[in-house]
Amino acid sequence: MAKVLTGIVTSDVRDKTITVTVTSRETHPIYGKQYTVSRKYQAHDPKNEAGKGDKVQISEIRPVSKTKSFQLESIEERAKGSVELKEETELVEKKEAPKAAAPKKAGAEKEDA
Repeated sequence: MAKVLTGIVTSDVRDKTITVTVTSRETHPIYGKQYTVSRKYQAHDPKNEAGKGDKVQISEIRPVSKTKSFQLESIEERAKGSVELKEETELVEKKEAPKAAAPKKAGAEKEDA
């Protein structure tokens, strides 16, 4: 039975190849403490569909090259954009809203007075 893994695409620079980072929680055999383990796998992406940040499912196949023994099965979730870009957008929206509201209030008070 072929292994099926789920991970995040960390690189899509190479043609028809993606690098997938699979993160798992493991328990130490003696101490019993849980810790995070990250492993990187090279996967074959024949149509160059997956992009950086996508959550994908890969399955084991016969070796395609020296480092590639997995193939892209499906894209579970597309990347929503960079976190930095989202934060900048939120900051801009927060800054613009009070500035736009303040002059209207000030203008309305002057007209009433």
